[in-house]
Amino acid sequence: MGQRRKPGEYLERSYRRAVASQPGWTAFTVAYQQTDLWIQAEREARDAAERAVLEARIQVEGYARSHGGFLTTHSPLPPDPLAPVTVRWMLEAGLAAGVGPMAAVAGAIAQFVGERLLQECGEVVVENGGDLFLFARRPLSVGIFAGASPLSNRLAFGVSPDRMPVGIATSAASVGHSWSYGQADAACVVADHAALADAAATALCNRVSRPSDMEPALTWVLGLSGVRGALVILGKSLAVQGDMELIPLGV
Repeated sequence: MGQRRKPGEYLERSYRRAVASQPGWTAFTVAYQQTDLWIQAEREARDAAERAVLEARIQVEGYARSHGGFLTTHSPLPPDPLAPVTVRWMLEAGLAAGVGPMAAVAGAIAQFVGERLLQECGEVVVENGGDLFLFARRPLSVGIFAGASPLSNRLAFGVSPDRMPVGIATSAASVGHSWSYGQADAACVVADHAALADAAATALCNRVSRPSDMEPALTWVLGLSGVRGALVILGKSLAVQGDMELIPLGV
């Protein structure tokens, strides 16, 4: 399966506040070309975040220039132990989930920036297009946006400190600029690494076109090493498997 997605109508970053604001944290944005991050941390480490974004993008763009098809393939590429770390993560995640490496780029950059910021901040959340890297010494909640579904913004993931660091990613057919072979309003994956969560969420969304697809698709994605839990929303239908704490949100 590839990672083609249909353009959605929800292009504004309404998920930007998906992680509830935390007392004592500072929120700031870092943008460079197509990368647009929203970061919460103990302090405004903007300079460090900007350096990390630039380094990650140089890694990806430099590799793409010398490896034809890296940016466009919908199929996995083999691992490359000589590739820079961000690219290695993308290749490994794409291979695990059966999608092209660019299906993992947002999660890989979120992870790279988050790990760099942890050298200066004890707690950090990095959001990149709905894909998240989280590390905190306090419980966090992450809201679930699912486009026009009546379940949108009705639930959140609860993430306890002992489960972090963690990556959380959401793919959808109705939300965002990208493309999907499926029809899910939200396909969410919680994984050990944000790049894996990103690629696995794309692959999960690709597999869901009708409610009867939801449980088999979840069973498949839970079979990927490093995936902890997953959730799919399609219209009024919801299915969830794995290690997931769901919290109802008020309306």
